[in-house]
Amino acid sequence: MTSKDSGLHDADEGDLATVARQTSVYVYEVPVRLWHWINAAAIFVLCVTGYFIGAPPPSMQIAEATHQFVFGYIRFAHFAAGWILAIGFLGRIYWAIFGNHHARQLFFVPLWRGDWWREVIFELRWYLFLEREPKKYVGHNPLAQLAMFCFITLGVSFMIVTGLALYSEGLGKDSLLYAMFGWVFTLFGNNPHYVHTYHHLGMWWIVIFMIIHIYVAIREDIMSRQSIVSTMISGTRTFKDDKPD
Repeated sequence: MTSKDSGLHDADEGDLATVARQTSVYVYEVPVRLWHWINAAAIFVLCVTGYFIGAPPPSMQIAEATHQFVFGYIRFAHFAAGWILAIGFLGRIYWAIFGNHHARQLFFVPLWRGDWWREVIFELRWYLFLEREPKKYVGHNPLAQLAMFCFITLGVSFMIVTGLALYSEGLGKDSLLYAMFGWVFTLFGNNPHYVHTYHHLGMWWIVIFMIIHIYVAIREDIMSRQSIVSTMISGTRTFKDDKPD
C-alpha cells in the first residue's frame, strides 16, 4: 500500500504499517467520562478544603474579623463539592446498571476467579518492571479494577457517608439528614471526634490513590499497548499493535 492508495499524506511505509495495525474500540460512554472528570475536580476541591478544615490556616490580615469570611468560604466550597461528589456517585451507580458492561467494572470484582487473580499478579509485576511486555485490555486491567474498587467504590462511599453524618450534625439532631446518617456516630462510640478523624484519614487514602492513579495513567499511556488518558476524553481505546496477547 502507498500513501496515495491509503488516502494518507506525508506517510512512509513505516507509518502505513502502523496505521494498518492500529484498531480502536469505543469503551467509555459519555456519562462515565463526564463523571470521571467532574468527580476528579470535586475530589481535588474536597481534599484542599478538607485539609484546611482539619488544619485551619492562621488568621489572615485581610480585614477586620467581622469583615471577612475566609473560613466560611472554605467550608462552603467543601460542602458544595461534597454534594456534587455524592449526587454524581448516585448517577454513576445508575449508569452502572443501564450503561455498557465497562461501566460496571468499578463496582464488580470477581474475587473468586483464579484466572483474574493471576492477571492481577501479572499486572503488578508489569508495574514493578518485572515483565517485558504488557497485555492488552479493552477496559480496566484487573489490578486497576481492584484499585478502583478499593479506593473509589469503597473509599468514596465511606467519605460520602461519614461526610453527610458530619454535615447532619451541624443541621441538628431534629434534621432529616441526621435521621438518615446519625447512626454513623453510634459506630464510632457516639464520639463525633472519631468520625472527624477517620474522615480526615480517608482523605489521605484518596490522596494516595490520586497520586498513584495519575502516575500510572501517564506511564501506561507511554509504555502500554493501548491508549489510556485520551480514552477517558474520547471514550475510544486505541491499540498500538495487532499482535496477539
